[in-house]
Amino acid sequence: MKVLIIGLGSIAKKHISALNEIGNFDIHAYRSSHDSQNYNGVKNVYEEKGFDKYDFFLISNPTSKHLGTIKSLLKYKKPLFIEKPLFSDTGAEYQKIVQEIEESDIPSYIGCNLRFLKSLQKMKELFSSLIVNEINIYCGSYLPDWRPGTDYRKVYSANRKQGGGVNKDLIHELDYLYWIAGEPVNSRAVFKSNSSLSIDAIDYANYIWEYDGFCANIILNYYRRDPKRTFEIVAQEGTYLVDLLANRITKNGEVIFASDYDIGETYFDQMKYFTDEILIKGESSTNNSLTAYKILELCLKN
Repeated sequence: MKVLIIGLGSIAKKHISALNEIGNFDIHAYRSSHDSQNYNGVKNVYEEKGFDKYDFFLISNPTSKHLGTIKSLLKYKKPLFIEKPLFSDTGAEYQKIVQEIEESDIPSYIGCNLRFLKSLQKMKELFSSLIVNEINIYCGSYLPDWRPGTDYRKVYSANRKQGGGVNKDLIHELDYLYWIAGEPVNSRAVFKSNSSLSIDAIDYANYIWEYDGFCANIILNYYRRDPKRTFEIVAQEGTYLVDLLANRITKNGEVIFASDYDIGETYFDQMKYFTDEILIKGESSTNNSLTAYKILELCLKN
């Protein structure tokens, strides 16, 4: 298969590694400068020529550029693998693109690799049989530690105009809750950007999603020095706690599931799913542009 990547950053390199592990891919990258360095056998492309020959496009440039990139590629009617989040904003122009993707029957998948984390997959299995009273999700880590040797204030995560912000960066938490529990009947949120990090992007978000029978509370932040990523379900049957960093589930403090599976391996399973199920078998995507847009609307709403 022949794939074109738009945006050759750190996430794209994880996808390239997954493609190479699967094998039999001719990988090209659309570059903006002839001075761009070569990467791991990827062929650089500098002009929009022969794009109709690619089997799919992988979009992993800054979120703020997704709209223009997708708009320019739709005429080729090729499958789209789009790194999360789908867009940096919502509104009529964005809805129009989603509608065009769906009406043109262009296969799309928005990359949310945590759906392939073993502990979350197991919790999804268990969830359907539980009588849920409350859900608490927490994801906090220290933005300056994300990219060692780089000024965190200059990366897109810290800059609102580039599509940064903890609510978009950590949309994974909203995505997996939507995937496991479904669409809430109501939602509200509080966003802040006044922590000691001194960045203009949102560095704290607190969501409350209302469901029939229970509420879910989701807290996201950029400033916690000791990383914590948990998914707690307080049910009639007991309290289940998914520790995403340890890839483990406890019930009332006792381990009921654990996996040595590394979170980095989710990129392989995700790409394998996309290539095997969507590209080869033609199955419907579990996270297409329409679903991802609904989640994005919930993400940005306050």
